[in-house]
Amino acid sequence: MEEIAAGLRSRVVRFLWVFRGETIKLKEACGKMGLLVPWCDQLKVLSHPCIGGFWSHCGWNSVREGVFAGVPFLTFPIAMDQMTNSRLIEEDLKTGWRVRKEVRVEILVTREAIMGLVRKFVDMGNIEVKEMKKRAKQLQEICENAIHIIGFFWDLSSVLFNYENWFGFGLKSLSFVH
Repeated sequence: MEEIAAGLRSRVVRFLWVFRGETIKLKEACGKMGLLVPWCDQLKVLSHPCIGGFWSHCGWNSVREGVFAGVPFLTFPIAMDQMTNSRLIEEDLKTGWRVRKEVRVEILVTREAIMGLVRKFVDMGNIEVKEMKKRAKQLQEICENAIHIIGFFWDLSSVLFNYENWFGFGLKSLSFVH
């Protein structure tokens, strides 16, 4: 946790971190760049125009809310369906990057690696970042159009499969369980 906090607080970007549990040491580690809270309305926060990205473990509800809000992801899966959801974001939707390439608890991501990735992630001159943000906004538009057509946003996978030709996403080979 301290490595993540140190990598984020490196004056690259301000951040909000939702963390349940003992926070005294973590608040100190976050410094002035981070705001640590025990809870937030995630969809409301992600939908705010100042939010430039979403560091997520990639639980399905978080993926749905991030896609609906139109933000790119930095994925940090830990267990269960999170690895598959992370792969969906990175490889199929191309709206995010994985923080660590190997998903094993004993593999530590250093503050330097996090700093470098976050710097690249917020670099608006980077073509890859521009494309990722553009695709995230296109997916948001797909979700909004689906709401107008069916009246609610419930099943992201159905929305993506039914509207796979919109913007050329073509997700016929997508496979995941939720």
